[in-house]
Amino acid sequence: MCGRYALHLRPSEVRERLAERDMNMPADEAPDDEDPSLRHTYNFAPGNTGLIYRAVYSQPDSTQDGEPSPKRAKTSHTSPKKSASSKEATKYKLQGAKWGLIPFWTKRAPDYSSQLRTINCRDDSLSTAGGMWNTMKQRKRCVVVAEGFYEWYKNPSNPKDKTPHYTKRKDGQMMCFAGLYDVVRYEGTETDIWTYTIITTDSNKQLKFLHDRMPVILEAGSKEMAEWLDPERVGWDKELQGMLKPFEGELECYAVDKGVGKVGNNSALFVVPVDSKANPKNIANFFGAGKAKKEAVKDEEDMEKEPDEKRETVVDAKGTEDNAPVPKPSATSTEDVRAAVKHEPGGDAPDLAIKAEPSDSLPTTKRETRSGLKRAASPMDRRSSSPQKKAKPAPATGGRKMRSAVSNDTVAKTPTKEGNARITAFFGK
Repeated sequence: MCGRYALHLRPSEVRERLAERDMNMPADEAPDDEDPSLRHTYNFAPGNTGLIYRAVYSQPDSTQDGEPSPKRAKTSHTSPKKSASSKEATKYKLQGAKWGLIPFWTKRAPDYSSQLRTINCRDDSLSTAGGMWNTMKQRKRCVVVAEGFYEWYKNPSNPKDKTPHYTKRKDGQMMCFAGLYDVVRYEGTETDIWTYTIITTDSNKQLKFLHDRMPVILEAGSKEMAEWLDPERVGWDKELQGMLKPFEGELECYAVDKGVGKVGNNSALFVVPVDSKANPKNIANFFGAGKAKKEAVKDEEDMEKEPDEKRETVVDAKGTEDNAPVPKPSATSTEDVRAAVKHEPGGDAPDLAIKAEPSDSLPTTKRETRSGLKRAASPMDRRSSSPQKKAKPAPATGGRKMRSAVSNDTVAKTPTKEGNARITAFFGK
């Protein structure tokens, strides 16, 4: 998790909600409400452009909107001292960004299936040095703004039977997912492209029935969130890692309309319980109320379709961090999407693999060791509805099995000393 969420509010509305006293997240800047790149929908999917909340650097050392130069983001294991003046000068903004992180070192636009791999980042993949997220976790931390998120419940007796569930805060506040972002400028272009990923962790007790993973939810206006966003805090330490934990507050979770499964569908009913009296599709409303039946039929016919959403939907993609149906562009094959979301690149599919950051942050010996490792398929990836279709996992070099940084692993594991394997061959050269 997270593979789909809701954010139908426009930037001005989000900005107003965040500035409320109980959230205390003022934004000094925000995109224009009429920005055509932004998607306002109850069915927000990977690849869409949404809103992240981040700090604005007061002393820019690069040309990209005050972003710190990656070379100057050095790993730190202790919190830097901050003066009162620097803390007061911190400003925040709502930034338009695309869901599916593209690292700053990427030279050309990646294919869509590769971007699906970076919509989520596992919390345990951040616990060791190096790896794909190394630069982002040190200074490019953000909050992903949402109203709630979706997860699909799999019927144990029939795995193909999936029921979407919507989860939101019980107090009605907006959700603040812990995230990482980056900004890239492709070779030969002058345009900065902002992208982000949502960090996931183990599910709390309330959501265990639904899935074993959930997004990390930070408390708005808390000291913890201030530390997470602090632009003066460069590096990664145990305190930051400790913030990535299951949500301890109260949530509401309930089944919703299956129409949310198809990318491009948009309806306010997607966040209304299927058994609610407010839902015209509730079967209870059909008895003794012909009018309710007509309204339900009318609502189904009037379901809004996003005019610029041309992607299809892969319902049975396996190996994803969540159970959400995956959006698929018409030019991309279903097989490519399935291979990408499994996030287990092998020698026969180099174009779908992920390239690691060209960094000198790791000793040569460690880099060489990591580059020689191959991930073994996770238990989730090895499952198949047909025995004949089961694929044998590729053995890891040296007899070790490495955990993917973003794909789903059904059993949480303690990171080894070597850390997570570096994600290789990212988005082409």
